[in-house]
Amino acid sequence: MASETDLGHALPASLSRPVLLSAVGRVMKSARAAAFTAEEQNSPLALRAYDLRHAAVSTWLAAGTPPPLVAKWAGHSVQVLLTVYAHAVDGQEDAARMRIERALADDDEAA
Repeated sequence: MASETDLGHALPASLSRPVLLSAVGRVMKSARAAAFTAEEQNSPLALRAYDLRHAAVSTWLAAGTPPPLVAKWAGHSVQVLLTVYAHAVDGQEDAARMRIERALADDDEAA
């Protein structure tokens, strides 16, 4: 039997039960050994599964995804999300201004 995730994708029942953190660590270590150079393996890059989650959430925010949506996907409140990931929204002023200008232009065209 499949279960639904918050993103709407069905998971097989075999994948919808908890996984031991120690098993995740072993898989991460093995994956890093297979994919990374020796120098990368000695770095903190993707050292823990959380690092990949942090990178994903940071990327979603940096791409301009609305914080309430990212918070929902990440299982955070918007307040916690912006406290932990504030760095990911720094420097987006120009992109935000461009989106506002486009929205205003669209309003002018519609009128």
